[in-house]
Amino acid sequence: MTVEDGFWTVRLTATAEADFRSIVDWTLDQLGGKQTLVYAGTITAALEALSDGPTTVGVKARPEIGKGLFTLHVARGNRRGRHFVLFRVADKGRTRTIEVLRLLHDAMDLERHVPGEDDG
Repeated sequence: MTVEDGFWTVRLTATAEADFRSIVDWTLDQLGGKQTLVYAGTITAALEALSDGPTTVGVKARPEIGKGLFTLHVARGNRRGRHFVLFRVADKGRTRTIEVLRLLHDAMDLERHVPGEDDG
């Protein structure tokens, strides 16, 4: 999956896509269809915001969990949420790319869920 609405391309790794499906499945099971649509939209809005690049309002450098890693909480504006987008800036030559590594609940120990350098 990619989001190409801005100057930066936002690419989800297979692991991040699996995280998204898992979040949607859990939300559907626990909270129903209407809330699932709302929350999927909240996560998608955060991903789309990253098309402005790693200086998007709310992005936080996370050197304590890994070199070159950043997070963006999905709760933005009037949208509430409990997940982080964990990403890095990928060197893809002339293409400016945000590589989303994981979508993680904000109660998780992020360090335990950081993918290795070769993951994605």
